[in-house]
Amino acid sequence: MVGLLHQRGKRSAEPAGQEVCRASGARGLPNQRGTCVPRTGGDPWQNPSVVKELARPGTLRPGAAPDTAWAFFGGEIVPLKDARINVMTHAFNYGTGCFEGIRAYWNEDERQLYGLYLREHYDRLLRSCKVLRISLPYTAARLVDLTVEVLRRCGYEQDAYVRPLAYKADPVIGVRLHDLQDALTIFAVPFGTYIDIEKGLKVGISSWRRTDDNAIPARAKITGAYVNAALAKTEAQDAGYDEAIVLTQDGHVSEGSAENLFMVRDGLLVTPPASDNILEGITRASVLRLAGDLGIPTVVRSIDRTELYICEELFLCGTGAQISPVTSVDHRAVGDGTIGPVTTRIKDVYYAAVKGKLARYKDWCTPIYGR
Repeated sequence: MVGLLHQRGKRSAEPAGQEVCRASGARGLPNQRGTCVPRTGGDPWQNPSVVKELARPGTLRPGAAPDTAWAFFGGEIVPLKDARINVMTHAFNYGTGCFEGIRAYWNEDERQLYGLYLREHYDRLLRSCKVLRISLPYTAARLVDLTVEVLRRCGYEQDAYVRPLAYKADPVIGVRLHDLQDALTIFAVPFGTYIDIEKGLKVGISSWRRTDDNAIPARAKITGAYVNAALAKTEAQDAGYDEAIVLTQDGHVSEGSAENLFMVRDGLLVTPPASDNILEGITRASVLRLAGDLGIPTVVRSIDRTELYICEELFLCGTGAQISPVTSVDHRAVGDGTIGPVTTRIKDVYYAAVKGKLARYKDWCTPIYGR
């Protein structure tokens, strides 16, 4: 571990800007769990936005970072606001980085934050690094420990999102992958739903095709590749849809803009294969396991576009999207236009599992506090 202690404390009657942590006697600002965070200059208590945030936890725009957020950057854990890169950084100019999206779920009954699939995400990050010729001096186990420490320092008592990012860090102009310095950062922010999972999504088939494995491989989470997803997502929302579905170059269904896809047809749960340029999703693998445990027959095969018009059920899944039911495609109702029974069964079990509520799936979750 990095050697940073997670301690509880309470606010004292000290003047504004002179917070004292009773557990340690240290001066600083408390994070959301009451841990004193060292001050880094200025008087944050005189900043109205900081006061508002501390008074109303959880009210930030989804994905925004509170002033109590921390990051692993430059080989140490620092306040997130101090984790900055040069505008000439290679990854900023050329998209030469790879990343993961990791969720941590707050279990109110247990007063525990659970990191979901930490080891699996870092195994995949290291595979993505291999594709981009990024060399990190960390094992997957070490990356898990660093993530736990970042989350402890942040002290969130709500769902959170962790973003590890490995990237080409040299401030230099020139397109390449070789002879460049590699770097890593990990940060965490409060995070709720990525898309509305309480109602069925209206999706449209995008005019943008998924990038091919021989162009920008989808099996690696490469930062620059997500321009493809951004084009598809904005096109869909400009057209009045909630989300996009992209096709491969040969016209088969690939996935959502940033989610894997499942449909139910003739009683079978069907998902496209990795060869159809999908991300080899961790949530996708979870759904396949849940389906097996629930006795739902599954098949992995290519899907034609028009199958989405006639299937009984359809949903998207991913770390950000979680389990997101789809009720219409290209203005055609999926099934009877409501969330179907297979989707509901999988969704209900998944949401219980990720919060550490089901013993059978406890191995998915890493407890952050009191580990």
